[in-house]
Amino acid sequence: MLENLRERVYQANCDLPKHKLVKFTWGNVSAIDRETGLVVIKPSGVDYEKLSPENMVITDLNGNIVEGTLRPSSDLKTHLEIYKAFHEVGGIVHTHSSQAVAWAQAGRDIPFYGTTHADYFYGSIPCARSLTAEEINGDYEKSTGDVIIETFHHRHINPMAVPGVIVRNHGPFTWGKTPEEAVYHSVVLEEVADMAKNTELLCPNVEQAPQVLMDKHYLRKHGKNAYYGQK
Repeated sequence: MLENLRERVYQANCDLPKHKLVKFTWGNVSAIDRETGLVVIKPSGVDYEKLSPENMVITDLNGNIVEGTLRPSSDLKTHLEIYKAFHEVGGIVHTHSSQAVAWAQAGRDIPFYGTTHADYFYGSIPCARSLTAEEINGDYEKSTGDVIIETFHHRHINPMAVPGVIVRNHGPFTWGKTPEEAVYHSVVLEEVADMAKNTELLCPNVEQAPQVLMDKHYLRKHGKNAYYGQK
């Protein structure tokens, strides 16, 4: 079942250590087949070198295992809530990459300071609030998804224009139309987080870059008249 998507999710998970986004088993990638409503995700706690397309886990949008002998990632419910709320999302990545986690632990949005950021994120990368004790002690992973969705709804952020978030005291989640794009955005988010930190170290009173520069760089790649790259 979903052999091609299993292979792609497997490869996307293998890309996380390749890009130095994870240590040990600290991360996961999933993808959804929108026609069937089925999700393919990394199994929980399995070393990356032991992964295979065959041991990816398939679930429905309620978290029921449809195919697979291993338990799915413990973050499954967070992924499912994002898929249910953001209908254009086709792939999701969660890591504990150090630079993004630093901003999450500081409880700060990652500000827009330059064009690298604007090429992929049309605005500051938001930091979702901390979960309450009730949320942590209840359906924790679902609640993590809920606070991500709450952040985008309350701030009126388009999740496809800002394809990532950091959750306070936790870490980053990124997404895209495909699992490959979600991994790409995870790499960019980590790099932008590092650049922003270094910018503030060099200039503590730095101001965000002008909106006109963000418009130019984001829209030349993603706008209706985009001209970056080849036809």
